[in-house]
Amino acid sequence: MPRTAKPQISFADWELLQQGILLEPVLQSISDFLDDHEEMIEAVRRDLEQGLKNPGTGRNGLTPQQVLRSLILKRVKNWDFRELRERIADGYTLRQFTDFYCQPVPKHGAFNRAFNRLTPKTLQAVNELVVQAAVDLGLEDGQKLRVDSTVVQTDVHHPTDNTLLWDVVRVVTRLVGHLRKAVQQRIKGFRNRTRAARRRMQEIQRMTPKQRHERQTEKYRELIEVTEEVVNSAQKVVEQTRKARGKDVLAELAIPELRKEIGHYCELGDRVIDQARRRVLEAEQVPNAEKIYSIFEPHTDLIKRGKVQTPLEFGHKVFLAESAQGLITQYVVLEGNPGDDQQVEPSLERHKETFGHAPELYGSDRGFFSEKNVKSCKQKGVKVVCIPQRGGQKTPTRAKYEKSPDFKKGQRFRAGIEGRISVLFRGRGMKRCLAEGRKRFELWVGAAVIANNLMRIAALLTKRSSRKRRKRRAA
Repeated sequence: MPRTAKPQISFADWELLQQGILLEPVLQSISDFLDDHEEMIEAVRRDLEQGLKNPGTGRNGLTPQQVLRSLILKRVKNWDFRELRERIADGYTLRQFTDFYCQPVPKHGAFNRAFNRLTPKTLQAVNELVVQAAVDLGLEDGQKLRVDSTVVQTDVHHPTDNTLLWDVVRVVTRLVGHLRKAVQQRIKGFRNRTRAARRRMQEIQRMTPKQRHERQTEKYRELIEVTEEVVNSAQKVVEQTRKARGKDVLAELAIPELRKEIGHYCELGDRVIDQARRRVLEAEQVPNAEKIYSIFEPHTDLIKRGKVQTPLEFGHKVFLAESAQGLITQYVVLEGNPGDDQQVEPSLERHKETFGHAPELYGSDRGFFSEKNVKSCKQKGVKVVCIPQRGGQKTPTRAKYEKSPDFKKGQRFRAGIEGRISVLFRGRGMKRCLAEGRKRFELWVGAAVIANNLMRIAALLTKRSSRKRRKRRAA
């Protein structure tokens, strides 16, 4: 799978370019920016070549330019993989942007596989290169910083103990069925209990509050017993088929993967059974860190932020820091549900690494407040620490400071990050991650941030060019 250099365009491509078929201005600015910063392409190339013995040989694959540009286009337009492939294949300007030109565009699965070869660390590095390039171009000076945290949802249904138990039963039963078809030998001792599990799950869901109080424990005990039977039987099936042979070559290849998947979901099933037994049958308060909220996305965290409309959110908390020009200079996918006040000092350190100095203004909401953070900001050289006090009686000095023009102006500036989060959610598709696994979750967030920053840089460069043209006309 060679990672070739930028391919030579054909005569047909040259003719179309001569006819003036050009990209839309934003994509053209992004394309020019990427052409001027090849170091981003090299970061992607290293990921694509990782694990390949001879990267320079084999069938032609997607080049680093095509992978990065397609990923950016996907997030800029908020398309899924199928639409991305169809749009590129149907439109010459998008072929031009993604560096395909007249080459065949691969199927959507090829884009998915290529994107998944990237690492979150690489996208972090690419975003840092983008921000640094903006600094070098004089588009950003890092004098102001506003921060906030938000929750990006994982692709899970609302978790309850009964639906999690039902998920375990149906998924494990389905996988055992696939394994039964693949192996030559007969599988003994496994019964299909999906009907019994579904009935009990539905009975629990249909209960009124009064019925839950009287009959819930009994029904849960029955559902747990069914789930436990299915998991134990599936584990025995995995042991039975340890030396099983497949009916054909494809089945032979599928058997190890099926056994691995069954073992994986049985482990998660044991956790779900233990959690349901402790919570429902033993009335124990299980700590959030020990809970599992989805067998499909077991990395999902429960986030409580005190929001009236969304008291509970399932996904990951993401910390964002934005500059005055709308560039996301920092993003971090956090573990669990840490307090916002823990992010102030690390964000100042990262800002100093990027810009070489602390921001003159640091703005956030009251969730980031602590006396330690205010002192830390002042010690690091922040002139206007715009963090409202949270709780407690304000001293006269503090009350006077929060009514000052500088503080109020800083709070108005801080509010702009709420709009940026809205743009990331609605325009860049960051509200709900449809990819599977923690690594792909971080890739999803990183791609949305990079797309946002490239669009902001394109807008700033266009604005600068317009000012220069106006000055030339005036002269």
